[in-house]
Amino acid sequence: MVKEATVTDVPAGADKDAPLKEDIRLLGRLLGEVLRDQEGEAVFAVVETIRQTAVRFRREADASAAAELDAMLKRLSREQTIAVVRAFSYFSHLANIAEDQHHIRRRRAHLLAGSPAQAGSVGFALGRLKQAGVGAGTVATFFADALIAPVLTAHPTEVQRKSILDAEHDIARLLAERDLPLTPKERAANLQLLHARIATLWQTRMLRYSKLTVADEIDNALSYYRITFLRELPGLYDDIEADIAAHYPEQAGKPGQGAAAPYVQMGSWIGGDRDGNPNVNAATMRHALARHASTILDFYLDEVHALGAELSISTLMTDVSPALQALAEQSPDTSPHRSDEPYRRALINIYARLAATARALGASNILRKEVGAAAPYAEAAAFAADLQVLVASLQEHHGAVLVKPRLATLRRAADIFGFHLASLDMRQTSDVHERVLAELFARAAVEANYAALSEAQKERLLLAELAQPRLLYSPYLDYSEETAGELGILRAAREIRQRYGARAIRNYIISHTETVSDLLEVLLLQKETGLLRGGDGADGELDLMVIPLFETIPDLQRAAEIMGRVMALPQVRPLIARQGQLQEVMLGYSDSNKDGGFLTSNWELYKAETLLVTVFARAGVKLRLFHGRGGTVGRGGGPSYEAILAQPPGTVNGQIRLTEQGEIIASKFSNADIGRRNLELLVAATLEASLMPPAADPAHAAGLARFEAVMAQLSARAYQAYRHLVYDTPGFTDYFFAATPIAEIAELNLGSRPASRKPSKRIEDLRAIPWGFSWGQCRLLLPGWYGFGSAVGAWLDDAAGPPREAKLATLRAMHSEWPFFATLLSNMDMVLAKTDLAIASRYAELVADAALRERIFARITAEHALTLACLEQITGKRERLAGNPLLARSIMNRFAYLDPLNHLQVELIKRHRALSDRPGQADERVHRGIHLSINGVAAGLRNTG
Repeated sequence: MVKEATVTDVPAGADKDAPLKEDIRLLGRLLGEVLRDQEGEAVFAVVETIRQTAVRFRREADASAAAELDAMLKRLSREQTIAVVRAFSYFSHLANIAEDQHHIRRRRAHLLAGSPAQAGSVGFALGRLKQAGVGAGTVATFFADALIAPVLTAHPTEVQRKSILDAEHDIARLLAERDLPLTPKERAANLQLLHARIATLWQTRMLRYSKLTVADEIDNALSYYRITFLRELPGLYDDIEADIAAHYPEQAGKPGQGAAAPYVQMGSWIGGDRDGNPNVNAATMRHALARHASTILDFYLDEVHALGAELSISTLMTDVSPALQALAEQSPDTSPHRSDEPYRRALINIYARLAATARALGASNILRKEVGAAAPYAEAAAFAADLQVLVASLQEHHGAVLVKPRLATLRRAADIFGFHLASLDMRQTSDVHERVLAELFARAAVEANYAALSEAQKERLLLAELAQPRLLYSPYLDYSEETAGELGILRAAREIRQRYGARAIRNYIISHTETVSDLLEVLLLQKETGLLRGGDGADGELDLMVIPLFETIPDLQRAAEIMGRVMALPQVRPLIARQGQLQEVMLGYSDSNKDGGFLTSNWELYKAETLLVTVFARAGVKLRLFHGRGGTVGRGGGPSYEAILAQPPGTVNGQIRLTEQGEIIASKFSNADIGRRNLELLVAATLEASLMPPAADPAHAAGLARFEAVMAQLSARAYQAYRHLVYDTPGFTDYFFAATPIAEIAELNLGSRPASRKPSKRIEDLRAIPWGFSWGQCRLLLPGWYGFGSAVGAWLDDAAGPPREAKLATLRAMHSEWPFFATLLSNMDMVLAKTDLAIASRYAELVADAALRERIFARITAEHALTLACLEQITGKRERLAGNPLLARSIMNRFAYLDPLNHLQVELIKRHRALSDRPGQADERVHRGIHLSINGVAAGLRNTG
């Protein structure tokens, strides 16, 4: 029997993390009991021995421990290996649940104690703004005009089965329950249920072993809507209203009332992002929107049904508005038992119309049949208007208190989610657009070889064609599969907008934007498919905003110049005006990092943003930046709040979109309370970054210019160091493919998208997700720090300029006074805390060429040591994460369970590669073990997506 554990309130002065440690111990003991029961004492003993030996290897750098681990792992049978991998993987998942629960616990403790609003909350942001003299009207305008959009994207390792998500959600609920006052019998029952749910986890297949489809990825993302977004996002609006009322009483109740514009909206790439994914097409887009619609309509139907039970108000007791009475009279419900209950009759009518809408949009399994037939809603705004009739009638007739519990949330959800749930972005690479148009031009006898034209010739031709009333496409000609498919996708977008509303699809992103013609090509393709009408003149209507994605270092350096030229075109200016004089630009963190390294990528992104602000201000156009952030720091990851506050002045202005992907989606949104907090962080950061007055001190401006000049020098040196290793070192590609699980990630078909854009082993062709993800798996996390040490060390030692100590003082001032540089170092500090050269050395042993292995790994080790030394000199902190002890302890707590997974993964990769050399000898259980280990390591590191 598992020993009882009790989590009690933390007395003053006690260890605030004690409840977390107790939760982790409890879950670990329960998992151990399950392991004993399911796999036997021998396997449990093996798991414990491996864990203890791995701890010795880490703490003592004991060579004998490494040899013991090797021998131990080699002796494991395939079945034992899978059991051990599963044990350590599940511990990572359980530790995540315990940590999330502790974050909720600590937040509740602050609220119960009446502590001041914490940084990252909207209350804190409003307090700062009021103190800075920002008026109520400015705040009101912000919420009226803002758009803050998290955009969920698929990730090959993070498509968890709903069964696992449900079990883990239950474990989180039961763990939270233990903080309540429970009787001994209740506590014992709780413990039994926890034990049972962990046993269920053990007996449930953790991952899918058939090839993932785009449909799987869509369903995985929708699970987070049910857990978090559908209820927590409308609830967040209520909290924000209360915060505004507290700080600006004159604005009380204004944001969010009636049909106020929803300032937080959800976006998705899953089913519409076809850049490098041949599995995305018109059918996947239609499927994505059908699933979106069924998810939100199921929610609406459930809520309307519940309201029908709750709003039993009788006209014998109170009056109702004429509009509400009229709505009730339209109801198919004619029961005399409800003749005096107009709210119920109105809701029965709304339910019937929603059910009809759901069927019109493809639903076939509505759980509760409606009372009678009714016409479907033509648009979500009509549904919202009906709900507003109920709200207004209650408020006018002593029923305002009845609005809050459910109706207000539903009313707000209708504004936020419509019938489309989330806006689906379309994305394709510029090369494809060029090929499609080249074929259309050639078949129409307009231009025989479009691709061979100069940029100036392309622009002239595209602008001339946009002015033509006729189309290039002919229904009587045959086209290549690619061209027919691309045109079909755009036509599907038009149909989807007509069916689900204009917000269902409204953005078209162009990967690898390098020229003005790249944007004009997509305008022309929209004209060819009816998405751009009357394109030559002020009356032009453009359905999809054309959004350039600047990804590589050269692309970022050209971004401002390209956008300046595009916005100056007479044919484009009216289209931007019809978009509300607003234009979005997407910046790619992943490819710029793969192209130029961590320091240079961040610096070029900063410069591009600053130049874009200037160019857009000159054009009189509002800039919205879309940040293509991944989970890892090397892909733009790190805390969102700090990242937004560190943006250059003028780049936020109430408009921001950012991608959420990989393990980040699970870590942020698989728990409703944590999800709500993360959504609030986005709003609070955007509010502060948009409205906080900039420093007016001339000395500050001069200091910033000096800091930027230093940063430019550091970036140039870091770029050279990074490029020399990754692109100029003979054999580096071979080292990378041998010393990381990249080959296994590509081979095991972990997602619907291939790991590489082309069938090659060139780093240039490799997608940025598997590039960064592979370095995380082997615990080097190289994209998040490499080049920094060389850059800073060489700059400090350069005889030119001020003395070394003066330069070091400048770097320290940059760290303390410049949010951009402070965030850069903070993120790098977190990466270095998770980096482990001892574990990485085990992966290096997978490189068969000993000379190559020693040469490359020695360079990486030297750069790591130099980076640590330089970081310490600047921050004055020898320990990693000295400023974030909670995260530091969290990482340290995980190592004892994470390290064994890495050792096991190395052993499994050895087995897999040995079998791969023998045709027909591949072992599915080894594949499964690698896949499980990948998931477990990713869960343990958390921000790896």
